[in-house]
Amino acid sequence: MELIIDFPGGSRVDAHFGSFTVQTDQPPAASAPSPFDVFLSSIGTCAGIYVLGFLQQRGLSTDGIQIVERAIRDRSGAMVEEIDLEIKLPAGFPEKYREAVVHAAQLCAVKKHLEHPPKFEITTSMS
Repeated sequence: MELIIDFPGGSRVDAHFGSFTVQTDQPPAASAPSPFDVFLSSIGTCAGIYVLGFLQQRGLSTDGIQIVERAIRDRSGAMVEEIDLEIKLPAGFPEKYREAVVHAAQLCAVKKHLEHPPKFEITTSMS
């Protein structure tokens, strides 16, 4: 997969891939989420894709189901040292699926890449 990153003005930095654009910006006058916020949201939404697939395969409703993601920072506040995902289930959700829905969320590809990070290589070239 190839992404093209450009700089449309101000503190904006956007990523383009396929027919999509992910816009990012920086505070204080941000017009889009920061790149780090997009990164954090990719974890929760990835888990959500797997939870959604699990529910759909079993004909279970998504009504009342939410995932709450909490990023817990270290003492310095600079680094996230733990990410907690809480799957909120509605009353009456089948007990037999509680562990399985957690397992489904754990299949998230973003989470797996964090557990086994890729190698980064940064170079320059002239256009």
